[in-house]
Amino acid sequence: KMMISEFLGQLSINVGGQEARFPTVLPATDFDPDRDAARIETAIKTKGVDEQTIIDVLTKRTYSQRREVAFSYERRAKKDMITALKGALSGSLETVALGLMKSATQFDASEIRGSIKGLGTDEETLIEILCSRSNDELVEIKKVYKEMFKKELEKDVAGDTSGNFAKLLLALVQTKRADPSAMVDYEKIDQDARALYDAGVKIKGTDVATWISIMSERSAPHLQKVFQRYKSYSPYDMQESIMKEVKGDLQRSFLVLVQCFENKQLFFAKRLNEAMKSKGAKEKIVTRIIVSRCEVDLKKICSEYKANFGQSLQQTIAEHTKGDYQKVLLGLCGAEE
Repeated sequence: KMMISEFLGQLSINVGGQEARFPTVLPATDFDPDRDAARIETAIKTKGVDEQTIIDVLTKRTYSQRREVAFSYERRAKKDMITALKGALSGSLETVALGLMKSATQFDASEIRGSIKGLGTDEETLIEILCSRSNDELVEIKKVYKEMFKKELEKDVAGDTSGNFAKLLLALVQTKRADPSAMVDYEKIDQDARALYDAGVKIKGTDVATWISIMSERSAPHLQKVFQRYKSYSPYDMQESIMKEVKGDLQRSFLVLVQCFENKQLFFAKRLNEAMKSKGAKEKIVTRIIVSRCEVDLKKICSEYKANFGQSLQQTIAEHTKGDYQKVLLGLCGAEE
């Protein structure tokens, strides 16, 4: 029998295609933006800068509360808080603080823009964001990208990528993904599983277009079931099939997609673990995931992390980072469960 709580849990995920949220950063209670603004002003004026106060205020307020603090700050200090933070902070702490002064959508849009503009493309960042964000998130990102940069995301992606890799990313950016449906369509699940097999493992070469259309147009819960069903046709599971059939950026993109359909928070947990434990810790990745997901699903990322690596994300951060950067990351992750 199914527990009532499990049933309710499933309901929360399926309503209107909205993904359930598991934030670590929650609205501060007895919130007083004027008091916070005064504390930040004092912290910035302090000789040597009182970073700890800045960290406490920024990590224990939601984005919309930080906006109110910035508004109060500007009224008080007659200057822009973001500019003031830029002047007062440096290094990794500055990067995180400025990231926290953007909404999750603005932050994602900026990261995408950063990965595209200039010489060469940072494909890794582009893949991570475009292949892990939900349809709803991508719709918002497109809108905000245009507001921020006066450019169409589609055009920028198309101008910077090529071949099937470009086709896949553009299909995702076109946000044609179906919303989850209350009805499970077993026939459609079987058809899609069969089509994925027929287009790849079964034949010589790969009919990539079929893979792209299925993986960019079906809902996440539907695809989870498709990948299960796929195993009854193919001797390899979906991820193994991707490894065998395609290479390079296209392979990496399909793998991120499939990992995110199967368990998005586990995907982020693995990325964090890899980034922190790699030589020359990939700080950029750690910063990006923690800043972009702290009001989305970082709490669930933390629980997946612990279940998988036998150590909490907080412990790993404590071991692999230092100083103010460590403090701000731990502030965003919150206390261990």
